[in-house]
Amino acid sequence: MDPLNSSSSSEDSNDQKRFSSVLITTFTTVFLAELGDKTQVATLLLTAQSGKPLVVFVGSSLALICSSLVGVLLGRWIATKMPAERFNYMAGILMVGIGLLLGIQSINGLILSHNAV
Repeated sequence: MDPLNSSSSSEDSNDQKRFSSVLITTFTTVFLAELGDKTQVATLLLTAQSGKPLVVFVGSSLALICSSLVGVLLGRWIATKMPAERFNYMAGILMVGIGLLLGIQSINGLILSHNAV
């Protein structure tokens, strides 16, 4: 048995496991993040209004692909400009900031709707 071939086979197996792991993690994360969000509600409404589910599906799928492409390209560029640890830290701060902003907007909306009654 050639040790060079077994090493190459082991590396191929590791590459396949990494590919599968990244693919499954990405799919699960994006799928769960998109469930019940404004985009899904908009797609639901567009389908109900237009009566053309296939056209809405194609349009919304292309939009998700394009927005994902922007994220991938931007992520790849950022990865060349800063260490992963710093990027993770900044992404965490951004997500917390967005969450706080959305929470404040929701509270303000509740207060305004309560005052209007």
